[in-house]
Amino acid sequence: MFKRVLSSKKGRIAIALAGVILLAVFVYRIPRVNSAIAWRMDKFGVYVRNLINPIGPVPTALPVTPQPATPTNLPTQTAVAIVQPIATSTPTSVPLPPQVSLASPPYEQQTPNNCGPATLSMALHMFGWEGSQEVIADVIKPVLQDRNVNPEELRYFVRNEAGWLNLEYRVGGDIDLLKRLLAANYPVIIEGTTSLDPNDALGSNDDLWAAHYLLLTGYDDATQTFTVQDSYHGADQQVAYSQLETDWKPFNYLYLIIYLPQQEQEIKDLLASNWDPNLNRQIELDATRAETVNDPSDAFAWFNYGSNLVYFDRYEEAAQAFDKAREIGLPLRMFRYQFSPFIAYFQSGRVDDLLILTDYARGVTEMSEEAWLWYGWGLYSQGDFDGALKAWNKAIAINPSSYVDARLALQYVQ
Repeated sequence: MFKRVLSSKKGRIAIALAGVILLAVFVYRIPRVNSAIAWRMDKFGVYVRNLINPIGPVPTALPVTPQPATPTNLPTQTAVAIVQPIATSTPTSVPLPPQVSLASPPYEQQTPNNCGPATLSMALHMFGWEGSQEVIADVIKPVLQDRNVNPEELRYFVRNEAGWLNLEYRVGGDIDLLKRLLAANYPVIIEGTTSLDPNDALGSNDDLWAAHYLLLTGYDDATQTFTVQDSYHGADQQVAYSQLETDWKPFNYLYLIIYLPQQEQEIKDLLASNWDPNLNRQIELDATRAETVNDPSDAFAWFNYGSNLVYFDRYEEAAQAFDKAREIGLPLRMFRYQFSPFIAYFQSGRVDDLLILTDYARGVTEMSEEAWLWYGWGLYSQGDFDGALKAWNKAIAINPSSYVDARLALQYVQ
């Protein structure tokens, strides 16, 4: 009798436990609950993984035959100082007002890993769009753990989902250009950096450095500050010109402009030579090349120089510039957001460096479609076709809706 009662109790407990598990699974699948819990589970998983195996510094380059990076055809610092961009024009020298304040859009606090969609959403609201960051994220980063959105992805969304607007981005911006655009009533998005919450640390040596988009809606020369809509820190934040410039540099001074088709000529006039993407890159290539000579210890100058070289398919020179940046030292999350080094190492035949760097990037950010794409190309170059296919399929799983590069890779080898 006692055994039957005990067995009956165990049965009831098992049934009750199974019911609790099923209920938990059902509740977890509710979108609002999932969004509230999933990122915390991911964050805890990252913490445990890096407690066991902490992420170290960015690995330096393997020994190669070429000498350490030096600016191409620039034998002396004097030569750099006199380099001038080719055939450039400048905006009409119209005096700028000392203060500009555009009407702030409805503020949108970002959900986890969502500063790009949230910032773009606020900018689009200034042009009458009525969606939200969730609408944008569903298209360009449907997986919550995808921690990066590229400028190309933001442009992809505008062109495909808000086609009555245009979005363009350029590099090499400066404080005067930002003010000139704002004075013409154009809000500007920039990609810069921010400091992460210490609870997001990947180990005891984490630099807590991360990328962050900001929407600029005003400036004030009297206080030397921009007004920014910061999806993480709050609406109408004040950021000093000097601080913004420092935070902006690691991303090649990249800026994004949204405008109506009928406003394109005005945008062209405002950007002048920088409207042409090739000339824009040439101007910035010259500028970053000079920076590497004026301060050879500036890792971000070397990195930006390498990125601009990649734009012009000068891969071996770019790889050397990235070698130098890695030697000086880069933030451990650098390759969560920027991928030109992967291209440079692949195209210059330095597959071992490509695999080391993409493996490091995947260790920092496992859900990175770009890192998986180039890791796959590295494996493919070494004859590991099965491994390459798995890597590319992983990239597609992370971003199934808008990431075409991995699909093109699969088509190439099939």
